[in-house]
Amino acid sequence: MNAQNILLILLGVALVFGLGVVVLNRRSGSRAATPPTAPRPVVETRTTAPTPVPPTREQTSAAAVTIEPEPEPEPEPEPVSRPSIRERMARTATAMAGVFGGVRARGGITADTWDDLEEALLKADVGVGVTDALLDGLRARVKAKEIDSADGLLSALQSEMTARLAGADRALHLETVPVGHVNVWLFVGVNGVGKTTTIGKVAAQQAALGRTVVLAAGDTFRAAAAEQLGTWAERSGAELVRGNEGGDPSAVIFDGVQRAAAKGSDLVLGDTAGRLQNKSNLMDELRKVRRVAGREPGVVTEVLLVIDATTGQNGLAQAREFAEAAGVTGVVLSKLDGSAKGGIVFAIETELGIPVKLVGLGETISDLTEFDPDEFVSALFGN
Repeated sequence: MNAQNILLILLGVALVFGLGVVVLNRRSGSRAATPPTAPRPVVETRTTAPTPVPPTREQTSAAAVTIEPEPEPEPEPEPVSRPSIRERMARTATAMAGVFGGVRARGGITADTWDDLEEALLKADVGVGVTDALLDGLRARVKAKEIDSADGLLSALQSEMTARLAGADRALHLETVPVGHVNVWLFVGVNGVGKTTTIGKVAAQQAALGRTVVLAAGDTFRAAAAEQLGTWAERSGAELVRGNEGGDPSAVIFDGVQRAAAKGSDLVLGDTAGRLQNKSNLMDELRKVRRVAGREPGVVTEVLLVIDATTGQNGLAQAREFAEAAGVTGVVLSKLDGSAKGGIVFAIETELGIPVKLVGLGETISDLTEFDPDEFVSALFGN
């Protein structure tokens, strides 16, 4: 490249640089000459709330699903009612009321008065022995001028009958036993008296009192008995111990006692096979059951004889034999359901000295109740 060309290039560069400086100066001057912009006035603005849009059908349905209403208070349970002894004795009371009405109608006390009273007591299943004792005592009081009217005689009869049932120990005993031992209640009686049902009801009542119960199905000769007892065990939360069909009842009772003691349970309820009181071999077997149940760790505190209230005076013979074989401590009078007369209570307590502790008035658990002698006698007299 010659010197002339180099000179031309340098002149071009200088020219371009000069033009750039001029342009920059013009821009700067223009900005400086522009007057400052005045501040904009402040304008108050109000925010208007948007118009609410109604929810869609889908939104409404969703809200209805997710919003839970407040729970309503549960209704109070209705009290469980049970039939009263007075209701169950209504038929007998009606029959006796007819006799008592005839006695009052005469006004005075005659030979017919004594005949009527004797008939009424015997029809109520009070028994010959108790009837004779009651009327003999009243005759003596009439002769001594202590009683001189029909009303006075009937009032005295009711008082005497109540007194004969007073003072008996009707409590079911659950003793304080040594550690590792357990109370045992045995239930005995002939076939068909409601023994297994009674055990189930007692189990449910004891469980409701907070006691732990083991049921020993010692009636091994009737398969349905163990099944029935198993149903009651489920209802009451009790444990069931059963053996092989036709097995030794004593062994089942003993296993039940061992199981209860190992678990620290409060009570064993032992079912025993129903048996006729006039079969000596069966009664001997019952004696064995009683002995085995009382071996350590078992402590037998109750032996309850279940008697069907409809059997009448035959129940007295049952009570006598079972008391001798098993040491009966109390009687459960079952099926006092309106067809029974109930006067057997007096014969059992007067002649054998065994208290009636429970009475069955129906089929439900609450229908098995403590025996109240005052209520019972009042029901007989219809007052």
